[in-house]
Formats: sequence, structure tokens, C-alpha cells
Amino acid sequence: MSSFDLSVITQNIPWLWAGMQLTILLTLLAVAGGIIVGVILALCRLSPWWALSAAAKLYVNLFRSIPLVLAVFWFYFLVPIVTGHPVGPFYSVLIAFVFFEGAYFAEIVRSGIQGVRRGQLSAALSTGLSHVQALRYVVMPQAIRNMYPVLVTRSIIIFQDTSLAFVVGLTDFLTSANIVANREGRPVEIYCFVAVVYFLLCYAAEAGLNLSKRRVAR
Repeated sequence: MSSFDLSVITQNIPWLWAGMQLTILLTLLAVAGGIIVGVILALCRLSPWWALSAAAKLYVNLFRSIPLVLAVFWFYFLVPIVTGHPVGPFYSVLIAFVFFEGAYFAEIVRSGIQGVRRGQLSAALSTGLSHVQALRYVVMPQAIRNMYPVLVTRSIIIFQDTSLAFVVGLTDFLTSANIVANREGRPVEIYCFVAVVYFLLCYAAEAGLNLSKRRVAR
């Protein structure tokens, strides 16, 4: 460790930061889009219409049974065929993440909604609220409280999984670090730095989750 050179990290901070910006942007958009798709799928799965529920269940089971990297390749080659023109690797990866993670968020949302006692919905409907209003004002606030920890944990996993973007040529944080390590010939320093960054960000997210759980409990 006497030859450990931190200057290789400081000299390449702008390049590494550019990769981190892509990682953060992809994570935020994937989480937001995945939650939207997940809510829609969860409501479809809970629908009394058999065909709609079966279609949503098939979607969820399909995406949960394949690896994420395969979904990335699917959408990378499929989206240009469907749209008729190239959309670029970033949007292809983003679409893949949104639809893939939507399947996992769907199960989280469905479990959160089903965790609310049925009497809550019946009581809300009896006051004159519509079904949509009852879901929005009575059921969902309680469901979000139940599924919030799992949503945060899944978001951390998405942040870690963004490193798979390199398979279609995107330069995320880990790919940037790999380029720097090969160029400078100092892989130990770079990969130790990457490990520390991932640990600090994920630990901060977990600490924020625990803090919010204590506040909700109070």
C-alpha cells in the first residue's frame, strides 16, 4: 500500500463525475418511470376484469423471470425497429429499466395496497367518495407507508444496476472508472475509490430510510 497514489483519483475527478451524473440521471428517471408503470400494473392486477388482471400478471412474471441485461439488449434492438428510427443507447436503456423495474414496483405496490384492511375502502365508499377518491385519499396514503422501505431498497438496487448500461456503450460511473483505470494503469486506487463511493451513497440512503421510518413510527 506504500505505492497507493491518490493523485490519480483527484486528476480524473471531472471524468468520473461526468459518469456519476449519467448514473444519477438514469437512476432517478428509472425509479420515477418504474413507479408509474408499477402503479398502473398493480391496479390492473387488482382489477375485477379477468383479462386485464391476467395480462398484467403475465407482464410481471415475464420481466421478473429474465435478467436485466437481457431486457437492455431487447429494448436496445427492439425500440429502433418499433419507432422506425434510432433513439440512441441512453433512451433505449432508460426504456428497458422503466419497463423492467415496473414489474418489480408493481408487486411492491400491489402488496402495499393489499396490506390495507378492506374495511378502510368500504368505510371510505360509505362516506360518498368514489372508488378513485377512496384509493387516492384513504388507501394509497396507508399503502405508501407500508411499501416505502421496500421502494427505497429497490431504488438502491436500481442505482447499482445502472452499471449494466456499459453493454450498449453508455459511459456511466463504473465504466468511466474502468476507462481511467486502464488508461492510468492504476486499477487498485480507482476501484477502491469506486467501492467507497457506492458504499457511502447506499449507506446514506439506508440511513435516510431508517430515519424516516422512526419519524413515521412516532
